[in-house]
Amino acid sequence: MSHWFSNGSFSLRINDKDKSWRIIYRIDEDAIVILDVFNKTTNKTPSQVIENCKKRLKQYDEL
Repeated sequence: MSHWFSNGSFSLRINDKDKSWRIIYRIDEDAIVILDVFNKTTNKTPSQVIENCKKRLKQYDEL
């Protein structure tokens, strides 16, 4: 199930046998932009993941 994440992006939760994965993405008119994939181990999304996603979106939008 997807949830709103930040800046128009979403978080997709995938529960594996012993891990809980998150895929952070944004849907544009012509592309699905994958911003990050990580194993979520705490209730809070790591600040480094959030900063990386913001940076990647900015770089993508400048193309």
